[in-house]
Amino acid sequence: MNSMSASPTEILNQNLSQFAQLGEEDIQLAGRFWTQRTIPKNEFFNFSNSVCRHIGFILKGLFRVYYVDPVTEMEHNIYFVAENTFLVSLKSFLTQTACPYYIEALEDSELLVISHENLLKLYPQSHGWERFGRILAEQYFVYSQSKAEGLLSQSAEERYVSLLSDFPNVANRVSLGHIASYLGIKGPSLSRIRAQMAGR
Repeated sequence: MNSMSASPTEILNQNLSQFAQLGEEDIQLAGRFWTQRTIPKNEFFNFSNSVCRHIGFILKGLFRVYYVDPVTEMEHNIYFVAENTFLVSLKSFLTQTACPYYIEALEDSELLVISHENLLKLYPQSHGWERFGRILAEQYFVYSQSKAEGLLSQSAEERYVSLLSDFPNVANRVSLGHIASYLGIKGPSLSRIRAQMAGR
């Protein structure tokens, strides 16, 4: 399907059927629960110490998930999440308890969102939606585990290469400062890595 001509709902539905093999019936069941939301650059999907009450599907734009070290007040980027991906602070969403992370738009962004309350209404009605919840949780778990293992076992350059393979145009869309924070290094180290890679 050509995403230029597809409506937001068509793009969402196509992703739902690919992501969790949701059938037409499952998709229609939830149709009225999705609402469109626009988040301007530098505004927030979720604030630290608030409960994440929605899952968003990003139609357009890019977000960073980060926390602020209470002692040093330094920001640490954990994830970048771009279009055609589901956005959520998963533990907070599942437990409906306060989330330690901020989720900030790095570009003007458009989403379709569904609330925790409405998703819970879908679970008993549909195995497809139960599967959606399970796959979402598995995906976030694998991603956070890989990120933690990368910080322990990979060099900063290996982590950068792996970020580029997951997100090829990240350097055109995200500031070097944010990328350095994601890699757990300082800006000058990232400049060095980039220069070495360019020189090869």
